[in-house]
Amino acid sequence: MPNIKSAKKRVLVNAKNQQRNKSTNSALKTALKKAYAAIDANSPDKALLVKEAERKIDGAVTKGILHKNNAARKKSALAVKFNKSNA
Repeated sequence: MPNIKSAKKRVLVNAKNQQRNKSTNSALKTALKKAYAAIDANSPDKALLVKEAERKIDGAVTKGILHKNNAARKKSALAVKFNKSNA
């Protein structure tokens, strides 16, 4: 445990941010999993789930959890798979 006041505060802030990041990252992974599963199963609500997954990806970029290029790659892969399933 740190002795300096600012370092103590930093530990608390880092723990709080870690919880927030973990929660957002978990929600993102769940949304992606649901979207891919819906595409594979040719579910009627797959368009809605893909849109929701893209929103989660954009939210993760806004919060600094994903790099914008990583997000673009994820969205592109999702769109390619979705479009192939519709063709």
